[in-house]
Amino acid sequence: MSEWRKGNIMSAATYRALASVLMLIGFYVVALLQLAAVVAFGFWIHQWASGLATAKLIIPLLLALGAVLVGLWRAVRTKSEPAPGLVLDERAAPALWAAVRELAAEVGTRAPEEIRLVPEVNAAVAEQSSMLGLVGGRRTMYVGLPLLQAMRVDQLRAVLAHELGHYSGRHTRLGGVAYRGRLAIAETIGRIGGRNPIGWVFRGYAKLYLLVDNAASRRQELEADRSAVRLAGREAATSALRTLPALDAAWSFYMRRYVEPGWSAGLAPDDLFGGFGQLLAARRDEITALRENAPDEKPSRWDTHPPVGVRVAAMADAPADAPAPAPDERPAAGLLADIGAAGLALQADAVAHEGRQVLAWPEFIAAAIAAGGQREADTVYRAAGRFTGAAEPGLPTVLDLVRAGRLGEFAEQFYSDSSREEAAARFAGPMNSLLVNAAIRAGQAHWELSWSAPARLVGRDGEPWDLNEIAKLAVDPETLDEALARLAEAGVDPAGATVVQRRVSGQDADLVGALGNIKVDGAQHDVLVLDRGLVLIADPGKASKGEERLRALLGSVPVAELAARHTFLPYEEITSVAVKREVPLKAELALHGGRTMEMQELFSSELLGKHSRDALLTVFRRIGG
Repeated sequence: MSEWRKGNIMSAATYRALASVLMLIGFYVVALLQLAAVVAFGFWIHQWASGLATAKLIIPLLLALGAVLVGLWRAVRTKSEPAPGLVLDERAAPALWAAVRELAAEVGTRAPEEIRLVPEVNAAVAEQSSMLGLVGGRRTMYVGLPLLQAMRVDQLRAVLAHELGHYSGRHTRLGGVAYRGRLAIAETIGRIGGRNPIGWVFRGYAKLYLLVDNAASRRQELEADRSAVRLAGREAATSALRTLPALDAAWSFYMRRYVEPGWSAGLAPDDLFGGFGQLLAARRDEITALRENAPDEKPSRWDTHPPVGVRVAAMADAPADAPAPAPDERPAAGLLADIGAAGLALQADAVAHEGRQVLAWPEFIAAAIAAGGQREADTVYRAAGRFTGAAEPGLPTVLDLVRAGRLGEFAEQFYSDSSREEAAARFAGPMNSLLVNAAIRAGQAHWELSWSAPARLVGRDGEPWDLNEIAKLAVDPETLDEALARLAEAGVDPAGATVVQRRVSGQDADLVGALGNIKVDGAQHDVLVLDRGLVLIADPGKASKGEERLRALLGSVPVAELAARHTFLPYEEITSVAVKREVPLKAELALHGGRTMEMQELFSSELLGKHSRDALLTVFRRIGG
């Protein structure tokens, strides 16, 4: 690297370090100016009002400014420790270490002391620098296992060269400054109430800080991309960059469709990362198409990285200082001694199973889908229990409704836009799910894993099993006996399919909003809005600390535990909602059994996130009237 090039990089890095430091100092200058303004305001108010009135006005402002000092103190004391990951030694990754050292020498920088394998579609570098980045420190490189599973060697070399370019550009020296600056601002804003005028000023300054910091980050990314082009070649660098969004989408699909259903059911796969490798192999053409047809991103001043299209265009214009390296299409997995063993070690190191039952992939998928089917069946069975008064509702309860000619009347609650006759016919879909659940519980069928397509239901002989025709027969009183005969012939006894979860719980529920200081039937409550019900927390505390109280509560206890500890109202137990006023919210809920509940937002109510009321209104509209 030329001396001119080194000098330019150093001056640019120094400029950005100075900008980051000045912006952070400015944050506290603003605090001091506000402190002076508050004191002056206090003296002025004291001339016209009593000491008690002055204290009521000034103390909240002084407390807000005190939060600035707390935020700064915590930020200064926080140490930038390496992120979690599996440390790869020379024996586990000899070729990877050799590539990193070779590329580090090419970009003219010191190689990292440590390489960590991480479970993300990402690569990154960090440096534990000191003296505001003037003194370098221990370096750590993070490489996502999915990258090694999906990329070619030359593509991964481009990724590694990009990350090492951050070292040669001294970008990581700023990591500590930027990290502490963001932490200090976040700590300060988090301690100032949303209605405190002091917070308005700080939030505005925080946006300015992020604009400056993110703009510097985008420039650094484009600088590092030049290292990727120079050391791996333009084709490898651009294809690696375009692969990342497609690979990220594939990972999200894998987690959502294959892992999360079983995880929510208390299960875990025995080889989490090995499963992703099998998905990549089975869906290679789909991922290639996703990469080649990815839509262009719109640039945003809030992004820390430029859009892929902008980066690819910049790579195309990058000067070619030397002939392009020869392509290397070998799988990047070969850079590890044993990628399967590395995946298992990473799972043991980074994934907390938390008591889940660990199963091999075929058994995991079969059990996960069966558990989801049971949850769907339980929803119908609970509704049948409410409709008929049956204490132990199940498939026989539903079939009795068919025989009595009352299925349409029961099914109207699921198909409010249909007549009773239409609702009965449309219930063939849910009936199919109930029959599948019964067949699985009888041990006559199971779900078969496929990496290239959705799982399919197969019988004990391994042949596909379709229960749609029987389901259509089972929703008509005239053909019900034929459906039962065919089920008996297949070894399925409807009496074995009954409700398992008699009432919806908050287990694995997601929080979508929270409101503090809400009147529920005339008594003050905090209300948590989950994706499956409401948690009603009676006598929560002082009305002036609703948002602060909610944040502390949700940060200390899992949502499922809060649902178990307090009153939990599942949405399926609400028959209708009449929204009398949206802002401030006032609504009347009608529950099964004839009971009603009134919910009213007060002027002292506080929202945890500005969309919390909208989330609750969305739920109420879905339930309808």
